[in-house]
Amino acid sequence: MKIPIFLTPLFLCLFISLVQGQTQNPKCDIQDHGSTLKVFHVFSQCSPFKPSKPMSWEESVLQLQAKDQTRMQYLSSLVAGRSVVPVASARQIIQSPTYIVKAKIGTPPQTLLLALDTSNDAAWVPCTGCLGCSTSKPFAPAKSTTFKNVGCGSTQCRQVPNPTCGGSACAFNFTYGSSTIAASVVQDTLTLATDPIPSYTFGCVQKTTGSSAPPQGLLGLGRGPLSLLAQTQNLYQSTFSYCLPSFKSVNFSGSLRLGPVAQPKRIRFTPLLRNPRRSSLYYVNLVAIKVGRRIVDIPPTALAFNPTTGAGTIFDSGTVFTRLVEPVYTAVRNEFRRRVGPKLIVTTLGGFDTCYNVPIVAPNITFMFSGLNVTLPPDNTLIHSTAGSTTCLAMAAAPDNVNSVLNVIANMQQQNHRVLFDVPNSRLGVAREVCT
Repeated sequence: MKIPIFLTPLFLCLFISLVQGQTQNPKCDIQDHGSTLKVFHVFSQCSPFKPSKPMSWEESVLQLQAKDQTRMQYLSSLVAGRSVVPVASARQIIQSPTYIVKAKIGTPPQTLLLALDTSNDAAWVPCTGCLGCSTSKPFAPAKSTTFKNVGCGSTQCRQVPNPTCGGSACAFNFTYGSSTIAASVVQDTLTLATDPIPSYTFGCVQKTTGSSAPPQGLLGLGRGPLSLLAQTQNLYQSTFSYCLPSFKSVNFSGSLRLGPVAQPKRIRFTPLLRNPRRSSLYYVNLVAIKVGRRIVDIPPTALAFNPTTGAGTIFDSGTVFTRLVEPVYTAVRNEFRRRVGPKLIVTTLGGFDTCYNVPIVAPNITFMFSGLNVTLPPDNTLIHSTAGSTTCLAMAAAPDNVNSVLNVIANMQQQNHRVLFDVPNSRLGVAREVCT
C-alpha cells in the first residue's frame, strides 16, 4: 500500500481505518528486548486508546490544538513554579501525552501502558478502585507479592509534591494539565524490556478529576529525583534516546533506548541548560532559526534562557506542534509566507494562521542550537488535509492566556529523528533516523 507523502495526525483517524482494512497482522506483539522498548502512538493500531470512529480533518485539527493548548498551560505552570493551572474548557480533549510504551509492574508482572513524558519526573499508574480513572486495566497491588507502601518518614515521601500522611503511609496530590490527581507513594518491581528494576517508587493513583490525566499512566523521563533517570542511575547511567515514529508509518512504532549502550555514535550535540527552579525540563540554547537559506530577524531576548522567569527553549515529547513565543513565531511565519509566495491567499484553520488552499512548495526550516543545526523537511513542518486541498504550517505562537516565555520543540518536529538525552555529559543530540 502506498502511504500518502504527508500523512499527519490531523487525519490520522481516517488513515487508521484504511490501514486496519488492509493490514491483517500489524506488528503489535513485537517483544521488547535488551534495554530497548517499542514506542507506539496512542492512536496506532496497537493502542487501545485509538479513536473509535473517524473524524473529519477539521475536527482533528481543533481537537489536537485543544490538546496542545492544555499542554502549554501545564508547561507554563511548570516554568512559573505554580502548582495550579487554568482549568481547560470542557470542549477540550484528553491531554494525554502522545506516545506510549509497554511496561510491567509487580510480581507476577502486570502489563501496563505508560505515556512517555520528558517534562515530568515521577511515574504514576491508576490502581484498583481508583475514582475517576478511565482505564479498564488498572494495576492491582493486591496481586503483587513485591508491592509495598512508602512510609511518611522516607526520603521518597519528601520528594513528591504536596506530600500528606494518613497513618504511616505517604500520599500526595498534584495537578497535571486540567486534572487533579491523588496518589499513594508506593514501590514495586518495574520491568522495562528485559530489565527488572526492584523497589521502583511511583504513584498509585487513587482519585483523579478533570480530563487531562493519561488513562494509561505515565513514565517520567525528566531529570528530577523520582524520575526514571534518577532511580536507575547505576543501570542506565542517566542516558536515553527515543525515535518517534512518523504518522505515516504503518505500525506507528518507534523505539526508546535506555542506557549508553547502542546509542548512535555519529550524532551532533547541543549543551543542556539547567533551570534550578525547574530542573526536570530539558532546556537547550536556541540561537537562531533559518527559513530556507535566510536566518530570520529575531530579537535576542525572545530566545534567551532565563532561569528566573523560565524563559528559553525546551524539547518536549508531549506537545504535538511546536510553539514559539510571539516575536519568534511572527518572524518565522512571515519569512515562510514570503518564500512560499507573497501573492498567494493565506487562510486560517483554528490556531494555525498560515494555510493555503492551493499546492505549495515550502522551504525547509532549520533550528540553530549551540553547536547543532536541525533542518526539518516539509514532512516535519506541514500538515495536509486528506483531500490535499489545504496545507498549513504546523507551528503556532504560544497561547495568549499562558505564560508566553517558553519555546517548545514538539513531537511532530521530532518525528523520524533520534533524540539522545545524555544527562551526565549535560548534552542533547539529534540525528535523522527513520523510526520503525
